[in-house]
Order: sequence, then structure tokens, then C-alpha cells
Amino acid sequence: MTLLVQYTLIFASVLMLVALGGCFAEHSGVINLGLEGIMVIGALGGALMMRYAPATLPPLVLVLLVLLAAAVMGTAYSALLGVACINFKADQTIVGTAMNMLGTAGATVLVKAINTAANPDDVSSTIQYIEPKKSFIHYIGSFEFNWFMVVAVIALIVAYVLLYKTRFGLRLMACGDHPQAADCVGINVYRMRWAGVLISGVFGGLGGICYILAGVSEWKFENGVAGFGFLALAVMIFGQWKPQRIALAALLFGLFRALSNVYIGFNFLVALNIPGTVYNMMPYIISLLVLAFTSKSSRAPKAEGIPYDKAVR
Repeated sequence: MTLLVQYTLIFASVLMLVALGGCFAEHSGVINLGLEGIMVIGALGGALMMRYAPATLPPLVLVLLVLLAAAVMGTAYSALLGVACINFKADQTIVGTAMNMLGTAGATVLVKAINTAANPDDVSSTIQYIEPKKSFIHYIGSFEFNWFMVVAVIALIVAYVLLYKTRFGLRLMACGDHPQAADCVGINVYRMRWAGVLISGVFGGLGGICYILAGVSEWKFENGVAGFGFLALAVMIFGQWKPQRIALAALLFGLFRALSNVYIGFNFLVALNIPGTVYNMMPYIISLLVLAFTSKSSRAPKAEGIPYDKAVR
């Protein structure tokens, strides 16, 4: 049971971070389907920092540097979405899909080049971070506490305050619902949409490094992030674009994802003779069911996915 709670919390942390990122982008009026690619690039930035950071760094400093590297890389990569969809008014679905494919492919090529430069015989796309990973983990009895659990809670509080308790958040949501009206009262819609996209890059990058540190001490970047970016979108929709509901949805999806890791430890689940692959599929099956039954009642920002044109009233 301890292991189930542990994995549920860490997977929920990943989903919460990435879903909150998507929430900011969509509240500004931009659909960020590129969260999967942003996660991969953020994970790459954090993994490279762990690989090349001096071993003498204090654990807290290393943790902060890794978080910063992941956030910066995720933000930089999300700028592609901003340029294409805000400045050039490209189709947001196509751009997001392209970013997902480019993120995994680009990270794989870059890591292979780095490994080959260090050792001509090493053509893998794997980065190891066995020792640095220990800085993120502490044991409380038999429970493995990961600092990303704290990061996710802080991100949730920050997201709620930003969206509902600040002028910035209210303006951001106005641009996602009624951009023409917001423009009429002096709000720069383009700037607010850029802010939403870049914030989604910060959260997506943090979610990426959180994901690859969840259970292993190395990561093969050609594997991507196993669809967690799309799961996060399902969490965001199920949570109705509200941070507090997103947190609850992330715990639910995290529980089903954790079951695929630890079901073998529960005799009653083993007795059902359900193949392990079914447990691996459960989060994605649940996401399909959730989207099917909640799509009609979803209250998405009214102007999401629609490029803003000042000439349209």
C-alpha cells in the first residue's frame, strides 16, 4: 500500500504540473497540444544539468539548478508555439502535433551526438543520473519522498493565486474568453497569450524532469514520455480548467497509472488474472471514458484555438 501511495503521488505530481501548464495556455486562448514535446525538452535540460553539474554541489543547489534548467528549456521550446500560433496565426493543433514529434526526435539526436562525442562507441540516446537523483529523494520510514511532490503543491497554489487573485490572471482569462472585449479596454491580447504559452512551457518542463526521475536512474530519450502530455490534457479537461479540480483529477489518474506499477503486490488484483498490459492501458482507457462523458459539459475558454485578429469585432 505504501508503494501505491508513493507512485500515485509522484505520477499525480507530473500530471498536475503539466495540466496546470496547459490550463494557463488555454485560458489565454491558445491550445497547447505540444505539451508532450515540451516535457521531453524540459526533461533533457534537467538531465543534462544533472550530468554536467559538479559533484561537489550541495543537494539543495543541485535541485534548484535542475529545476531551473528544465523550466528554461521548456519555456524556450514553448516559444515555438507562440511564434507559430500567436505571431503567424498557424493552426494550433498542427503546430502542437509537430512539436511533439520534433521534441522526441530532437532530444534523441542531441543526446546521441553528446554520447558519441564523449565515446565514439556509445550511440545510445540514454543519459544516466544515478548519483544526482539521490538529491531529489528522501526516505521517511519505508516511504520514498520526492521533492517534486512539494514542487507540484507549490505550483498548484501559485496557479490558483495567479489566475483568481491577481489582475494578471483575470486579464489572461479575459483574453481566452472575450479577446476583442479585452482589447477594447486596453489589454494587449498578444502579450497575454504569449505569457500563457510561456508559463505552460515552465510547468511542462518541470513535469518532464519530474517524469523521468519518477522511478529510474537513467532515461532513453527515444522513448519520449509515454503519452503523459496527452494524459495531462485529459486531466485538465476533466478538471474543467480549474487548478483545484485539476489537482483532484491528477490524483485519480495518478492512482490508475500507479496500479500498473504495483498491481503485482496486491493479491486480490493478481487473483483476477488480468494481464499486466491491461493495467498499463488503464490510464488511457479512463481518459477516453472521461472525455467521452464530460465533453458535453466542458466549459472551455470560449476563444481557445481561435487566432486573434484585431480587425474582427
